[in-house]
Amino acid sequence: MTWIADEITRRRMLQISTMAGAGLFLARGGDCATGPKRTFHLCLSPQIIAEEPERVKVVQDAGVTDIWMGAFFYGHWHSDPATLKACRDRLEKVGLRAHVVNVPLGHPGDSLGEQSGTFPLTPPERWRIAVKPDGSKYAGTSLHPPATEENAKALREIQGVGISDVFLDDDFRLAISPGTIGGCFCDWHRERFLKRGGYAAGKWDELLGDVGRRVLTPLLRDWVEFTCDQLTESFREQQNAAPNLRLGNMVMYLGAEKAGIRLADYRDVPLRVGELMFDDNSFGKLNNKTNELFSSLFHRRFVTPELAYSETTAFPADRLSAKNMAAKLVVSTLSDVRNTMFMSGMTPFPLTHWEVLAPAMKKQAAEHERIAGHTPRGPFKHYWGEWSRYVSKDQPYSLFLATGVPFEVTEEPAKDGWTFLPDSDAQATAAGDLRSGGTRFVIRPESGVAIEGAIPIAQDLPSLFAFRKEILPQLAEVPYVEDEKPVVCAWYPTARAVLLWNLSETKETVTVKFGSDRREAEIEGLDSALLTDIG
Repeated sequence: MTWIADEITRRRMLQISTMAGAGLFLARGGDCATGPKRTFHLCLSPQIIAEEPERVKVVQDAGVTDIWMGAFFYGHWHSDPATLKACRDRLEKVGLRAHVVNVPLGHPGDSLGEQSGTFPLTPPERWRIAVKPDGSKYAGTSLHPPATEENAKALREIQGVGISDVFLDDDFRLAISPGTIGGCFCDWHRERFLKRGGYAAGKWDELLGDVGRRVLTPLLRDWVEFTCDQLTESFREQQNAAPNLRLGNMVMYLGAEKAGIRLADYRDVPLRVGELMFDDNSFGKLNNKTNELFSSLFHRRFVTPELAYSETTAFPADRLSAKNMAAKLVVSTLSDVRNTMFMSGMTPFPLTHWEVLAPAMKKQAAEHERIAGHTPRGPFKHYWGEWSRYVSKDQPYSLFLATGVPFEVTEEPAKDGWTFLPDSDAQATAAGDLRSGGTRFVIRPESGVAIEGAIPIAQDLPSLFAFRKEILPQLAEVPYVEDEKPVVCAWYPTARAVLLWNLSETKETVTVKFGSDRREAEIEGLDSALLTDIG
């Protein structure tokens, strides 16, 4: 296979670049001389920091080095600059670094989880209300004056008390939720859009029709770019208002252009990769685990591992078990996301979670160090294309990640292997907007399209394992899990390592086959195992 041959010739180059990468900027305050490190961060409200010093001690003993405090939320100060400074001083005295999280635009509904019930859930009346394509209204995730101006002013005040790092929470987007084609469809934005494009008034109804059909027409593409320009301009203005701050963007699950997030615009700033499964009910589903990994891998295309942060979130705070939260740590290891960001709104998750998290953090840091800077390779291809980013409902074809076959992430259709297309990119292929570079496309039968040469396979494990059985003769040159069990198998040929993630709730024994070599691994439920000296 082409990708195997290429791996041999590029191996020395990757080894050299990996050694050079060890000296790159890591999380602020890290020790670059010792190579890549996994860091652990936690969001805590200033009130908790002040009133529960025993909690701060517990999380620090577990391995947390950085605390992020909520500050300016959609036109309201949750914690004013004086409070932030006092908490920063308190944290620094015990050896913890302090940073700030702002929520610039707000969220339609309660995204804070604050138990007091006293803090407003919507922006102040001086901020304009948002409008959906159907004319209904909502508060949050829309951008009108004076939102940018007030956020910029808040950042100047935060900078003035000596805070140096601020994240904009993932309510900094212009879509209500994942899978929504965003932007505010109010009269003010309509007039700006029509004027910018030189469009006649009748084009507005045509745009609304395109949004409803989710077809990436030139008109809809122009709307999405118009929306992205608004958000990027706001981010840049906030950056410029406080140049001594390092400003980062927290991106929601599969967040991309249709939400106003042109990911290429945030390559050089801290970026939190988007996840979604915040409670046991959602994370407990097999396909949701692979969706979570899929989103993290997608966002890593746009940010270096040193600037990447996880969304290791429980919400509401007590709805994600410690075991499932520990399992989320593996997603970051597989994606080479160097900074874990624990979050749970303004209410902390149970203190007893740290009894489980502390050893899991230590284990993941050790496994991560062995594969950091190395790129996963394999015949199964992870791809999330333009139609997915611009018009899809954010429903990836991700379950192939659970088949025990190595995978790799591609920015364009590959020249080999098998690429699993979500329905949106299958429709793009049928429309002539996406072409294979040599890879075989795999599509869901429910996609409603017929593509010459594509293989229709239902997104369920029996169908995927049946397909895997057919292609086993072509997997002789890669390690894969022989057993038909839901396991993620990431292969790092330049590290001569395989990282396995057991997606079952129970302990499993699996066998990895690589040519004539077989390696057995016993893995606890939802845990990982690293096999070294592979190949």
